[in-house]
Amino acid sequence: MQVGYLVILQHKLIDNSNKHGIMAKTGKTVATLLIGAAIGAAVGYLLATDKEKRQEDMAKIKDRFSNLKDKLAKKTEDFEHEIYNS
Repeated sequence: MQVGYLVILQHKLIDNSNKHGIMAKTGKTVATLLIGAAIGAAVGYLLATDKEKRQEDMAKIKDRFSNLKDKLAKKTEDFEHEIYNS
């Protein structure tokens, strides 16, 4: 009786781990689709606007990416400093 219970319990654990793997893959797929849709919408918007507006928007986007890059570099530097000096 004990061996049968262990086999059933082991089978349920394997089934549950499979479900979590499938759910993780589904989550990644949904995230990828949402990111792709956002990028597609942004590109569509940029292509649909007139040249001056597009250049303005691209300048804003480049500025924001530059700021984000600077912040990320600073955070990375702070994190490295924290790791090596603790």
